[in-house]
Amino acid sequence: MNKKLWTMLCLLAGLGCASLPAQTDSPAALPDARSLSGMLADTFTAFQVILKPDSLLPEWWAGAPSVIRDPQGTFWMACRMRTARAPRGRRGYEIRILSSRDGVQFQRVASIHREDLPIPGFERPALLLDPTTGKFKLYACGPWKDGPWSILKFDDAVRPDRFDPATARPVIAPQPRADERDIAVLEYKDPVICFFNGLYHCYVTGYIRTLERFFHFTSADGEQWQPYGHPNDSVLQLCGWHDFFIRPSSLLPLGIGYLFVYEGSNVKWHDPVYNIVTGIGFTHDLHHVIDLTPDQPLVQSSTPGAFFTWRYSAWLWVDGEIWIYAEVACPDNTHEIRLFKIRPDGSSMRSVKGK
Repeated sequence: MNKKLWTMLCLLAGLGCASLPAQTDSPAALPDARSLSGMLADTFTAFQVILKPDSLLPEWWAGAPSVIRDPQGTFWMACRMRTARAPRGRRGYEIRILSSRDGVQFQRVASIHREDLPIPGFERPALLLDPTTGKFKLYACGPWKDGPWSILKFDDAVRPDRFDPATARPVIAPQPRADERDIAVLEYKDPVICFFNGLYHCYVTGYIRTLERFFHFTSADGEQWQPYGHPNDSVLQLCGWHDFFIRPSSLLPLGIGYLFVYEGSNVKWHDPVYNIVTGIGFTHDLHHVIDLTPDQPLVQSSTPGAFFTWRYSAWLWVDGEIWIYAEVACPDNTHEIRLFKIRPDGSSMRSVKGK
């Protein structure tokens, strides 16, 4: 059997062993990773800390990792650094670029600060490699030129530590309504971008009125983007445990389709704007997604403080294992970037526990 498929079947088998209770008022009352039987319990409680925030004070975060491995084996990460000393929605002060030979020990190699563009604040970046030119692409998001949140792109660079902040410009932005009575997406943020089947695919969070959904765009060159289908067509719906927010997180090729990782929150939870956890789906065509965790999330923080947040994850194959980089809530109400590993037999990094 295809090794990638076998690994995913081992992961999903743990879901089948867990009972699915009714929705309750808090993520704390839902079964978290510790209560799922079998390998799931270890998979998401055994981790390595990759990056902590610059200040270990509440609401300082290191998060939103976008991670790739280049043909030479070097790991590159773009992530967002967040301060507590700014209005909410304007707290992302830096896109940090880091590199690593082993995917565990990362060193900062570049920084793009919000003042460099300038922009009021950043949220999730997206880093990827152009398969044709061999250059790197970096996307960001934020309120552009005092306007709505949009998806931004920098000029491609030969190395991820050489992006020029002065080249940032919007590539996906809200479009005017055809009629004043029409409903349209008001803002876009948090791009998840990949290259599959000869096209770039961008899955992006968008707001219709005050509801957060996510949308699918495609591009031949990573510059000019078109919505897949109707611009208001959300890939997954607001329902079940994710009836307040739903966002894209990552895609993982399986050989017979793709694991679609998403995240969301529930209207009954404490502060569902930030109390965001993760579920999974499957897609064979990169647009129609079957929700594999409709009744409860796959994972939430095993070390919660005020929040159970486990979000903005990047899933990739590394030498036959699944490596998962995620932003996770800590007991001191900071967020840090952690690495989780799933081996081909479904086991995790049992020798390394979080602290």
